[in-house]
Amino acid sequence: MGHGHGHGVSGGAKHLGRLWVAFGIGAAFMVVEFVVGLGTGSLALISDAAHMLTDVLGVGMALAAIVLARRTSTTRGRTFGLYRAEVLAALANAVLLFGVAGYVVVEAAGRFGNPPEVPGLPVVLAAGAGLVANIASFFMLRGGAKESINVRGAYLEVLADLIGSVGVLLSGAVTLLFGWRYADPVMGVAIGLFVLPRTWKLAASALRILFQHAPERLDVTEVQQELSGLPGVEEAHDLHVWTLTSGMEVASAHLTTCGGADPGEVLRAAQALLAQRYHIEHATLQVEAGDSAQRCREISW
Repeated sequence: MGHGHGHGVSGGAKHLGRLWVAFGIGAAFMVVEFVVGLGTGSLALISDAAHMLTDVLGVGMALAAIVLARRTSTTRGRTFGLYRAEVLAALANAVLLFGVAGYVVVEAAGRFGNPPEVPGLPVVLAAGAGLVANIASFFMLRGGAKESINVRGAYLEVLADLIGSVGVLLSGAVTLLFGWRYADPVMGVAIGLFVLPRTWKLAASALRILFQHAPERLDVTEVQQELSGLPGVEEAHDLHVWTLTSGMEVASAHLTTCGGADPGEVLRAAQALLAQRYHIEHATLQVEAGDSAQRCREISW
């Protein structure tokens, strides 16, 4: 039995410093938006502040998950360490976003009958400050969003807030210039609906990892056929491919050899195939003679 060990780290760990900065910026401007939103009664601004709260909580969970994953240990039964903490945090982010978006839509719908008068100038100033904060956080997290599902969760929340801040600016300007009271609840609904499909995609990605589905980019049947076609391999079976956390994909398989095949050569060829063609550097491969493969067929699952 052989192992191929990858040297990658959890994607989010490389962006720890930027996450800390994004956390500080978000927390400061969230307070500003909440204070002004509550003071003016602006639902659009309150909803944007609520989304910013999910940013702060989301980035905070991302930080906690990455720090926890960096302290990973294989002792006390944790043979895969604590890397899944990052995926759980991303799923929690999605649940938070669903809750906030739902609240905003319901609350805004209730205001359409008698929309309150909202002063436009404080809303415009607070939304402008929030927009600057979101732009800064957006560019800091943009790179890490491609590597880590957890950083992507925080990035999507910042993106939603960035769009939301633009919307609040527009609703504040319309209120200030034309006195149209419906601008605020309409924008509140728009912000709530905007984030839902992105949240669903994030939740689906996290659940796919937690249920140990094969990565979407891989055709498992193709991988099995390629392994079976290696010199000296009679059959590849009991193949499993799953994602441990962002950027860490793992595989295991049994390789039945032909008579006279060198098990060491078969193992090295299979490891090279998985690493070079499919970018799976951590693979546990069992090389077995043809007569020993019968036991695998007897296992019901």
